[in-house]
Amino acid sequence: MQNKLQELTDKLYNEGLSKGKKEAEELLVKANKEAEAILSSAKEEAAGIIKSAQRESAELKAKAEGDIKMASVQTLTSVKQKLENAITLEKISAPVNNSLSDTDFLQSIISTIVKSFADGKSESSLELILPESQKSAMDEFVKNKLGEFCASGVNVEYSRDIPNGFKISQKGEGYYLDFTDGAFEKIIAEYIRPKTRKLLFGE
Repeated sequence: MQNKLQELTDKLYNEGLSKGKKEAEELLVKANKEAEAILSSAKEEAAGIIKSAQRESAELKAKAEGDIKMASVQTLTSVKQKLENAITLEKISAPVNNSLSDTDFLQSIISTIVKSFADGKSESSLELILPESQKSAMDEFVKNKLGEFCASGVNVEYSRDIPNGFKISQKGEGYYLDFTDGAFEKIIAEYIRPKTRKLLFGE
C-alpha cells in the first residue's frame, strides 16, 4: 500500500513537473517571439525616425542654403543700388539744386509752364507752391508777372517743405505737378543710372 501511494505521488509529481516545464518552455518561446517582434518593431520605428530626421535635415539644409543665397543676392543688389544712387545723386544734386535756387531760372520755368496751362483756357485758375526761402525774391514776380500769363489768376503759397523748385496744379484738380529738386533728380537719375551701372559693374 505504501509503495502504491509512493508511486502515485511520484507519478503526480513527475506529471506536474513535466507539465510545468512544458508550460515554462511555451511561455519562454512566446516571450522570445514577443521580444523579437518588439525588437523588430523598435528597429523599424528607429529606422523610420532616422529616415525622417535625415529628410528633415536635408530639407532644412536646402532651405538654409536657399535663404542664404537669396539674402546674399538681395544684399549685393542693395549694396550695388546704394552705391549707384550715391554716385548718381552726387553728380546731379548740386547742379539741380543750383539751377532751381537761381531766381531767374526758376521764374523762366514757371512762366513757361503757366503760359502752357493758361493757353486757350480763359477760365483756368492755377495754384502754385514755392519754397519759403524764395519768398522775398519771388514776391515781385508773383504780383506783377504771373497775372499777365493767366487771366483767372494764380494762387501762390510758400512752403518750408520745398527746398528748391515748385509745385503747380489746376485749381480743384486735387493733384500737383512736381517740379521740385527731388523730382528733377529722380528724372535725371533715371537717364544716367544705366550708364553709371555699366561703368561700375559692367552690367
